[in-house]
Amino acid sequence: MKLLSKKKVGAFAFAGMFALTAVLSGCNSGTTKEAASSTPSPELTMKDGKYDPPVSISYLRPWGPDVKFKSGEDQDNNVHTKWAKDTLGIELKNQWISPSTNNAFETKLRLSLASNAEMPDIISYRGEFNLVRELIETGKFVDAGELFDKYASDTWKAAMNEDPSVWYPYMQDGKRIGIPILDYSYNGDPVMWIREDWMKKLNLKAPETLADLEVVMNAFTNQDPDGNGKKDTYGLTIGFKNWLNTWMSDAGWIFGAYGTMPNQWNLNADGKLEYGSVNPGTKQALGTLHDWMQKGYIPEEAGVYDETKASEEFTAGKAGIVVGPHWMPSWPLEDVKKNDPKAEYKAYPIPSGPDGKAGRHGTSNGNGVILINKDMKNPEAFFTYQNYLFDHYANPKAGDVFEHGFAEGYDWAMKDGKPTTDASATGGFAPEKYTLTFDGARIPSLSMTTLAKLASGEEAVTPFEKKIKSGVPTPMLDAAKIVLDQKDIAMNQMFTGAPTMTMQMNNDILSKMEKDMFSQIIYGKAPVDAFDKFVENWKSSGGEQITNEVNEWYQSVSSKK
Repeated sequence: MKLLSKKKVGAFAFAGMFALTAVLSGCNSGTTKEAASSTPSPELTMKDGKYDPPVSISYLRPWGPDVKFKSGEDQDNNVHTKWAKDTLGIELKNQWISPSTNNAFETKLRLSLASNAEMPDIISYRGEFNLVRELIETGKFVDAGELFDKYASDTWKAAMNEDPSVWYPYMQDGKRIGIPILDYSYNGDPVMWIREDWMKKLNLKAPETLADLEVVMNAFTNQDPDGNGKKDTYGLTIGFKNWLNTWMSDAGWIFGAYGTMPNQWNLNADGKLEYGSVNPGTKQALGTLHDWMQKGYIPEEAGVYDETKASEEFTAGKAGIVVGPHWMPSWPLEDVKKNDPKAEYKAYPIPSGPDGKAGRHGTSNGNGVILINKDMKNPEAFFTYQNYLFDHYANPKAGDVFEHGFAEGYDWAMKDGKPTTDASATGGFAPEKYTLTFDGARIPSLSMTTLAKLASGEEAVTPFEKKIKSGVPTPMLDAAKIVLDQKDIAMNQMFTGAPTMTMQMNNDILSKMEKDMFSQIIYGKAPVDAFDKFVENWKSSGGEQITNEVNEWYQSVSSKK
């Protein structure tokens, strides 16, 4: 399973557009003096809404290169740690500090596990799924689901209940060991971005079907849309070096037009999970890609392009179409205007296939996990902290202390008598990135529904809505509305558990077999009918047994909802 790799950059780019507002007033009354661990712990007392005496929480989390501090501040002493102590009576302390780059954090944590070093109260992590499973399997972490049921606020519970399957990756023996860190719904779901100036110049209509799209791609490839007198443009940029169903420069929607999604486990009409790459629709999609490759509609280099490199073909003015998330106007699409100041681009819906089907890969509401040490004396203190962020930060009310941002002079400032989040005035600091959960608190449905509301011309009323309106370009609003309008075509990865026994033994072989065959078909080195033999080989080489194991897992977790 690829827990975060597709989403990490998307979430970063989205968060880079606008830091969320934190409004801090009062303390959640749902957190009590009770101890939650099996070992009796000191009774906590609260005075004026905070713990008195203060309670300490030790923790570990990777620190990414996007996190920057003011001079004199660092990971342990900053505006966020000061807030936690002053407002909640909670002292936060890193057990040790390691960057997220070059697997430094993972390496150090694995060394700690190997030496049986003491674990902190809390581990917050988004990254390598295998490491999460290693941590869970140590038995050092409590059944966090029980604690969540007991201590989480109604706001946090409602946010989690928007998609209870976010718990699945962190379950073991029916217990919810890790608490999912929530992200915004549909944050990585793709739309089709098209060069609108090319569409106008060539008098083309919006593509609603693959057949319509081929008309557009043919024109972009053969009718000199950039007007330079050279045949140096083409229709669609995709990159499948990493895979066909990916987070940007995506080709998964082509398979969706035939009713499947490759390289993930999909729920079929019988309520069973099936591997999308062996669905009959995949054969049709591969035939379509082969046809487009022959006609020059997609780049010959697609097989060696990763997601970013493929997208650069669009921003360089070579390709007229790229498919990716609604936030791409923030990065990288705007770069197209560096090459052509008159360039225009616009979001369009994902087109349907010959049978009227349309599909796109879906985005999980989860983006990381919180693990709570069995030996943590006062785990309820973490819930006091996170409840506060969900109740006052995720969707703040007007008039509160931090209505305009987490801290003045960090993520917001007064300019000409008005609050602004412009980095030139604030220095571009983002205190929500200092939090235990990387983004403060996110209610999954809130962002996209707000974007769609604003795209429909409705007035921004709440602080959250006003902040988004002030920082989001119109193309992004329009794209968000398209994402929501097409929400029924989203196809989510339905297997999010640990690799099964047969996966551990056979996945490398099966993956290589799949990539080799798909590449050969797309490039015309093997006939489309070779797909049928591939399916037979996949099933006999462990795929059939994996399918049985995946469905056993799915039944075990879905019955626990």
